[in-house]
Amino acid sequence: MTQNTFMEQAIINAYKGLDLGEVPVGCVIVNQYNKIISQSYNKVIADNDPTAHAEINAIRQACASLKSERLIDCSIYVTLEPCIMCAAAISKSKLKRLYYGADDMNFGSINGGFNFFQTKNCNHVPEIYDSISKIQCENLINDFFKGKRP
Repeated sequence: MTQNTFMEQAIINAYKGLDLGEVPVGCVIVNQYNKIISQSYNKVIADNDPTAHAEINAIRQACASLKSERLIDCSIYVTLEPCIMCAAAISKSKLKRLYYGADDMNFGSINGGFNFFQTKNCNHVPEIYDSISKIQCENLINDFFKGKRP
């Protein structure tokens, strides 16, 4: 499977969240054998939980599946640049690679206003690959917010 295949699955997850009225962000985590071990979407509203971002949900599922707090040889694919909370969870879980689609210039933790992975308090930095299926991911998030504005 390719990077685009995994991002396509993350996009499918984002649409699941969109159908529930959530901000459409989707995520998958893949093990070292290129098998999806967890996937999720934003569930902030559904769970009444401000931490229920797609990445956090998928990390929790992957850790439970592997019975480990470390995801050392795993990769995470997410449709939107992670926020600082999600970047910290990616670092703490020791994910090997981070792939994401659209930049989030407001809340993103890499190309946005604050690069979490360049701080002295960050103890693990994944390999970072941006702009995977960028146009499709940007259109998904931009269309959602256009529909929210008068």
